[in-house]
Amino acid sequence: MIPLQPPRRLIDVQIDGEDVRVPEGSTILDACHAAGKDIPTLCYGDTLTPKNACRVCVVEVEGARTLAPACSRKAEAGMKVGTDTERARQSRKVVLELLGSSVDLSTTPRAAEWTEEYGADPARFGDDAATVEQPAKVDNDLYVRDYSKCILCYKCVDACGDQWQNTFAIAVAGRGFDATISTEFEAPLTDSACVYCGNCVEVCPTGALSFKTEFDMRAEGTWDESRQSETTTVCSYCGVGCNLTLHVQDNKIVKVSSPHDNPVTKGNLCVKGRFGYGYV
Repeated sequence: MIPLQPPRRLIDVQIDGEDVRVPEGSTILDACHAAGKDIPTLCYGDTLTPKNACRVCVVEVEGARTLAPACSRKAEAGMKVGTDTERARQSRKVVLELLGSSVDLSTTPRAAEWTEEYGADPARFGDDAATVEQPAKVDNDLYVRDYSKCILCYKCVDACGDQWQNTFAIAVAGRGFDATISTEFEAPLTDSACVYCGNCVEVCPTGALSFKTEFDMRAEGTWDESRQSETTTVCSYCGVGCNLTLHVQDNKIVKVSSPHDNPVTKGNLCVKGRFGYGYV
């Protein structure tokens, strides 16, 4: 049973001139959502501690010298926030241009929409712009690592590390533009500490980590989310009671996720729950 917590004090925050009341300890992003504002973000994960990596969610706080990341900056009583100011829009535009010129965002949800909304033009850097393009790493039958789509949001590292799995199979190696997600000594995934829970795949926002089934179907041109249905059920392997969301296309399970609001799993699974659906 989850113990009851004392109610949090409510504070008033002004979002684009509109007064919003949120619980104390909420972030600016929480306040923006309460106000119905659609703030773009890539590195934010609702089951992870914010990392402030992508900087797409920056907003302008009255009296502040710099723009603030909405995903991690705590809302304060009386704070006045501008989510769509010229300064915030220009910053988001530049970030999207830099990401779009160096990273393959083709499988990043809403990336194309935001690029158009903010008038970003990744092509303005020219054909000689540095990219992280590289072949996908296919070294197991469960999931694929395509680091040409990686924006270094750190979500996979946090999920594999002390925030959830505590396996510490991956970390960031290198510095600057050469930084990349890597196993220890760049060993093959099969020789690393990876336990194939797939929790890194669950939190990846760009498709840099994906089910082998999804990767193969995309390569074949058969992956079609509009034809997929989702059914939430309970894992049948043990008595923990983890919830599974089965993604089904053409009467076949193509991948498995887990509801982030479930009190048992909070989006996390083990290798059996995530990948052991072949018996169905």
